[in-house]
Amino acid sequence: MSLSDIAAGLELTAAQVDRGVATVDDTAVDRDARLREHADELPCTAAAAATVLDRYESGVRIGAAGAAAALPEVTAAKLLHRCGFEGVTPLAPTARRVLRDWLDGRIARADALELTGATEAEFALAAYVETHDPIDAVAATVRRDASAPITGDALVSKRDALAETMSAGGDVS
Repeated sequence: MSLSDIAAGLELTAAQVDRGVATVDDTAVDRDARLREHADELPCTAAAAATVLDRYESGVRIGAAGAAAALPEVTAAKLLHRCGFEGVTPLAPTARRVLRDWLDGRIARADALELTGATEAEFALAAYVETHDPIDAVAATVRRDASAPITGDALVSKRDALAETMSAGGDVS
């Protein structure tokens, strides 16, 4: 095939067509509405999900966030994973590889459970995390909400909660 064969049918124009800039802006969509849209993909109701997210983002542990919505800790962890929060899996990287071997059918469940050293609940949660991806539309909304600036009383309470972990500028050596 020659260059003339490749170029056959190509056409040059003297003017470029202005097509504008493509934009996608979903900042008007609130998190609760997005949760309701994807409620059938969540491990709990949209209302319970909103409660867990509010509590978790305010700084409480996963179990306490779940308890505020009358959910078990493992269900709250599943929800957080589906909403795009990382680090919810209870297994270390090597144990996750063992879990994937079990999911792929290369080893027996009992062997995988023993090799990971996980409890039944930890193993089940890790299996859920490995087999369910975050819901992109919900994760994007949650990330947008989480990136909003913290102001007022929320800023003061967060600063007070972290006061013991902060050092003065002169403490660095």
